[in-house]
Amino acid sequence: MLTILERIAAEPDQADVDALAALVAAVRPPKPTQASVATANLRTLIQLLKGSPAHAAALRHHVLSLLSQRRHTTLYADTGILSSDGFFSELFRRLSYRILPPALDDLYLSDCLDRILSVDTDHVWMRAIDADDWFMLFDVIVAGGATTPLAQDTAVLEPVTAASSDLAERRSAQLEMLEAIQMLSYRISAMGLEPSLVRIHPDLENFESPFLVQNVECHQFLNGALRELDRHSADAAQDDAAHLLVMLDQCDTVIVRIRKNALQLGTSVALTYLLVRLSQSIDRLRRLLTIVDPGLAMDIALGPNGRRQRALDLALDLAQAHNQKYALRGLLSDNIHLLARNVTENASHTGEHYIAEDRKEYGAMLRSSAGAGCIVGFMALLKIQASYLRTAPLIEAFLYSLNYSFGFMLIHVLHFTVATKQPAMTAARIAADLHSRDHRNIDIDSLADLIVKVLRTQFIAVVGNLLLVFPTAFVVATVWLHASGHHLVSPDKAQHLLHDIDPFASLALFYAAIAGVCLFISGMISGYFDNRAVYTRMAQRVLRLRGWGRMLGAPRHARFAAYLENNLGGLMGNFFFGILLGTIGTLGDLVGLPIDIRHITFSASNLATSWVALDHAISWQVMTTSLAGVLLIGGTNLAVSFSLALYVALRSRQVRFTRGWALCKGLLARLARRPLDFFIAPKTLPIFSESAE
Repeated sequence: MLTILERIAAEPDQADVDALAALVAAVRPPKPTQASVATANLRTLIQLLKGSPAHAAALRHHVLSLLSQRRHTTLYADTGILSSDGFFSELFRRLSYRILPPALDDLYLSDCLDRILSVDTDHVWMRAIDADDWFMLFDVIVAGGATTPLAQDTAVLEPVTAASSDLAERRSAQLEMLEAIQMLSYRISAMGLEPSLVRIHPDLENFESPFLVQNVECHQFLNGALRELDRHSADAAQDDAAHLLVMLDQCDTVIVRIRKNALQLGTSVALTYLLVRLSQSIDRLRRLLTIVDPGLAMDIALGPNGRRQRALDLALDLAQAHNQKYALRGLLSDNIHLLARNVTENASHTGEHYIAEDRKEYGAMLRSSAGAGCIVGFMALLKIQASYLRTAPLIEAFLYSLNYSFGFMLIHVLHFTVATKQPAMTAARIAADLHSRDHRNIDIDSLADLIVKVLRTQFIAVVGNLLLVFPTAFVVATVWLHASGHHLVSPDKAQHLLHDIDPFASLALFYAAIAGVCLFISGMISGYFDNRAVYTRMAQRVLRLRGWGRMLGAPRHARFAAYLENNLGGLMGNFFFGILLGTIGTLGDLVGLPIDIRHITFSASNLATSWVALDHAISWQVMTTSLAGVLLIGGTNLAVSFSLALYVALRSRQVRFTRGWALCKGLLARLARRPLDFFIAPKTLPIFSESAE
């Protein structure tokens, strides 16, 4: 460190970024988590500066020269804030820069940080150092080696700059910060006028928009700040920024309302990206104001060092944002959150239809799932016939996909239910009951009731599917034998089908897990298209197709438009689910990987078909293993799809549920007390009086 300080003292007027980078490297610990090493290195530097006022003065002059020759505005207004290019452009930009970094321009302070904070984990050890140590370093540098702390009123964003005796240097730094404030204010106004925001929140047109008013307040604040600078005041701005902060708070309130409205009216990637960027800009503007305005310097929570603490916090945040400016995780997590929330919110509303409350709905679910089982029996027949065409692999995958897709879409149109489609919807419904941030507001008993309802509805849906899929496949195979004189499948093919559902001698359960992932993906696709249908006002768009209106007639056209908007998610989810099931096996063959799918209903159908093909000559051991395989495949389908859907639903709502053990105890107590409630619904819902409620 002493060698670096002597190098700086030899040429203090040279704004050498490499010298400052070397000094940071000397403080940097070998591992970012070694906070004690970083603190010890920083304190060593402080002692060296205290012992040599000349070195401290030279370092101060060196830093001031470096700052005065660089532009700060982009550092304050851009670093840590999403660009205006849009989500996908920003994503591709970060991907390309991770492969080939951009060229640097030393004219900008933000680019100089690439050389000063050259390690992506620098922000970790910088945050680990105590604030008092940072303040001591700043005081030593500013005082030129003196140990007496500076007066509070000399602190601005850069504590080093704040103590400079050169008013021109101070004025330059303050102008850079005011320019950043002005830039952010203009951006907030422009983003607040975006049509997508006005569409979700029409009050922005009906009433005076806070996004525009804040810019008016910002101009008044900046005018006062510039007047003070012209008089060479000790502070950058004497006008109170409280009115501007109030308008920024109103902007935040509008953003919250827009997010809530988006849950009902739908959202898009572009809208989500815009809201994230708008929130980041408002937060950065607020933080700059609380540092620049001396009237806001005192903070009860932070004490007399409030302004210095805010400056340090912002500096550390800028360092972290700079280190992570090409990171993909933060970009995805910030922007996908609201979109995933909307997708799972639509899935949650759909999941309400998959929960049987009483015996009547329970019976309806049984009939609905039984109807789906009947259709799946014929879908299995068509798949077997398609396999005998001996077409090219891609053509075969196309035929399988058509069979699956149109079959599942037919099930949806007829209001039937495939049991394995339920978990992706019911998981979102359960997660919706966990949305309370305050866990004390979560009623464990009510949540346990909901889970019991979900379990018994899932149980009867599986029973209904199996109740007809096995007999349907059995009857189809038998009729085929008597009508054509030969079996639907050969004995070798029947043995192969039985082997495919053997949970011990094959990869049936692994393939069932892959099918569970496909079920989860289809559920997310369904929620996505439900969101798109609402956001794009699908019904109104369909009604504008005049040709369809003349062909169908006005009443039918209106009903069709409403049906398409309400069922687009279900239709597209089933369509893509069919494509996934039909292509994954072929994809596995093409790439040479053990990838395939196993679904409970098709496995049960294949068992019935094989039983007929082998003239019912199946040993009880094989039959038992096959039945166990069907049930285990179904359990794996349900468990995987439910787990993934619940995880995404909880993450999208930012829920951290910590009362899992209490919930498990409640469910076990109910199972011991009334086990039939987990399998059979009550005849009627319990009626509570108002006093009981």
